[in-house]
Parts: sequence; structure tokens; C-alpha cells
Amino acid sequence: MPTQEPHQTRQQRHQAILELVQTHYVRSQAELAELLGERGLEVNQGTLSRDLRELGLVKGPEGYEVPDGSRGQPTDALHAAVRLWLTGNAVAMNQIVLRTPPGGAQPLGLALDKAGIPEVLGTIAGDDTVLVICPDHKAAVRVSRKLEASL
Repeated sequence: MPTQEPHQTRQQRHQAILELVQTHYVRSQAELAELLGERGLEVNQGTLSRDLRELGLVKGPEGYEVPDGSRGQPTDALHAAVRLWLTGNAVAMNQIVLRTPPGGAQPLGLALDKAGIPEVLGTIAGDDTVLVICPDHKAAVRVSRKLEASL
């Protein structure tokens, strides 16, 4: 049976991740894992992915970033991700097609999923396009306007 990680170690790791991201250009999870290892904090890829989600970090053009200084606030993370990645959007019936630069769809889709917007039933992210599915056309228009207001 797997043992549960001590809460203090998790807090220490989260603090170290935030410090590293705020003081270094961390471009990949492998690079972040190596920097954590240098601090004596060994972490596997799955745990590191979960930590990044929990902290609300987004991957910008220069690497991982703390959006607007937030500490895991989904709406702040969404606002930052929209400003970083969204280049255009179009409503089609109950769906929204979001355009991003190459590599921007995944972080934008993740921020949308974590924001918990009631009108968003789900997202599908490719490389430069996110498909947002809403229950109806009116909801899609509301979400589209909310995203445009974040720009």
C-alpha cells in the first residue's frame, strides 16, 4: 500500500516550486524536477504535474509563471492564461473555438477547466486551438464575452 506523503514535505515542495518559478526561467517539468532535486526535494513527473495544477501555474512563452502573483486562484489563472495565450475566438452554436499561438492551447484549456465556469461543460485542446463546449448558444456567447473582457 503506498504511503501518504507528509503534508510538510508537500508544503515545502510547493514553496520551493513558487520560489524557483519566480526567480528562474523554468521551461519544462524536467528542468523544474532537476532544480527541486538540487534542493533535496525529489519528485516524480506525476506529482510535479499535480503540484503545478494545484498552484495554478501557467506555462507562458518564457516558461512556467505565477499568474498575477496568485497562489492557485483559478479565475486569476484563467485571466492570466487568456492574456498570455488567447489570440482569437469564434462562437459556433453552443461551442467556442479559441485560437492560440502554437503550444498555447493546453495551458489555456487547463486554466478554463480549473476556473469552474458553470457554462463550460468541457474543453478539448490541441496545439493551437481549444474547443469549448457549452450547453447552448447563449451560454457560449456569455463565455466568449467573459474571455474577451480578460484581454
